[in-house]
Formats: sequence, structure tokens, C-alpha cells
Amino acid sequence: MYEKDYILRMIEMLGVLLRAIFGMITRGNYQQAEEQLHEAYLTMLRKDASFFHRIPDDELTTTLISDHNYTHAHLEILAELFYAEAVLQYAKDQKANSRSCFHKSSLLYDFVDKTYKTFSAERIDRMAEIRNRIAEMDEMKN
Repeated sequence: MYEKDYILRMIEMLGVLLRAIFGMITRGNYQQAEEQLHEAYLTMLRKDASFFHRIPDDELTTTLISDHNYTHAHLEILAELFYAEAVLQYAKDQKANSRSCFHKSSLLYDFVDKTYKTFSAERIDRMAEIRNRIAEMDEMKN
């Protein structure tokens, strides 16, 4: 029960933090948004963002679950952080970095959706949004 309450509080805190980060991005405060985002990685997942970026896409979920004991809740938090980072990179016109973050976010959400026993309309909506953003970026390349 304690762990479930803790995770729920972390997810609520993440929502507040992400709304603030998206506000900073909207106002063009990219440096501040980036600082807050990197702080969120450390606070929420106890690892620097670069740690997660170094993990190859095809090993992401396996590595985090087996080697670092991450739960589905951790993976969903990481998916949201990657999503926020993708939005920030896109706003900074760093399309390749943005696409990479969207892709990692999508991989995590797909994994959580397939293996977690809880339905989430928000997760389904976010997954569709990410797929659309990736498709848009791929179309822009062609």
C-alpha cells in the first residue's frame, strides 16, 4: 500500500512538473525547461537523462526492468519524460533528437500498455499523439 501511494504521489508531482515545463517551452524559455526536465529525471528516476539515452532502443525495457528493477510505473514516468524532452527538442528545432525521444517514449508506452494490467485512456491518447508526431516528422523528411 505504501509503495502504491508513493507512486501515485510521484505521478501527480510529475503532472504538475510537466505542465510547468510545457509552459516554459510555450514561452520560449528552453534553457529553463531543459534544466527542469533534467532535474525531473534525477528526482523521479534517480538517474541522469544521459543514462537513459545511452541505452539502445531494443534493450530499453529489458535493461531497466532486469538490471535496474524498474516497475511499470517507472517506465511510464520515463515515457512521459521522454515525451516532454521530445517536445522541447522539437521546439528548439532539433528534429532528429526530438524524433529519437518520441521513439523511446513510444517504445516504453507500447511495452507498458501490453504488459500492465491497467487500462488508461490517457496512455492510449498519448500513444496515438506520439505516433502522429513521428509520422509528421517522417513526412517532413521526404
